[in-house]
Amino acid sequence: MAITAPGRVTSDNVKSMTPQDRVAERISTAARNAHVFLATAESLTGGQISCLLGAAPASSDWYRGSVVAYSSEVKHRVLKVPDGPVVSEASARAMAGAVAELLGADIAVAVTGAGGPDPQDGQPPGTVWFGLFAHGRIDTEMHRFDGEPQDVVTATTEHALVLLERALASAPGRVPPPLA
Repeated sequence: MAITAPGRVTSDNVKSMTPQDRVAERISTAARNAHVFLATAESLTGGQISCLLGAAPASSDWYRGSVVAYSSEVKHRVLKVPDGPVVSEASARAMAGAVAELLGADIAVAVTGAGGPDPQDGQPPGTVWFGLFAHGRIDTEMHRFDGEPQDVVTATTEHALVLLERALASAPGRVPPPLA
C-alpha cells in the first residue's frame, strides 16, 4: 500500500486482499462492534490464524493474542491438555478454554490435528479438531481435509476464521467502560 500524503492511499498501489484477509477484516469489524476480545490456540497451523488476525484493521483493540503450541509438551503444560493424544476432542476443548482464560478473551478458537503426510495419534492425515470458546461454553468439531500438509493448514485456517465469524454473529457483546 503506498501512502502519498498523510492519510492518502493511491488506488493503483492498494494490495489485493485474499479471501482470508477479507474474513479477518469482517471479524475485526464485528469484534469492535460487539466490544469483545478474541484469542487463538494453534498447533498444526503454526500461527497462521494469528498472523491473519494480527494484520486485520485495529487488531490491537480486540485481538488478545495466541498461544502457538506445536509441541505436545507445551499443549499439556501451558494449555492444560489432558494426558493422552493431542489430536483429539479433549485437546481442542482444553486448548480453547485455556487460551481464553490465559489471555482474557471472550471468544477463542483452538486447532489441533494431523497435518500429514503421516498419521498422528492414530489419526489419518487431514484430521483436525476445532475448539470454540464463546458465550461461556466450549463447542468442538472434527473435520477431515484432503490434500498435502499445506492444503490441510490452509483449510484449517479458513475454517477457524469461519468459526470466529459465526461466533461473533451471535455475540451478545460487552458494555464498554465509560469514557473518562
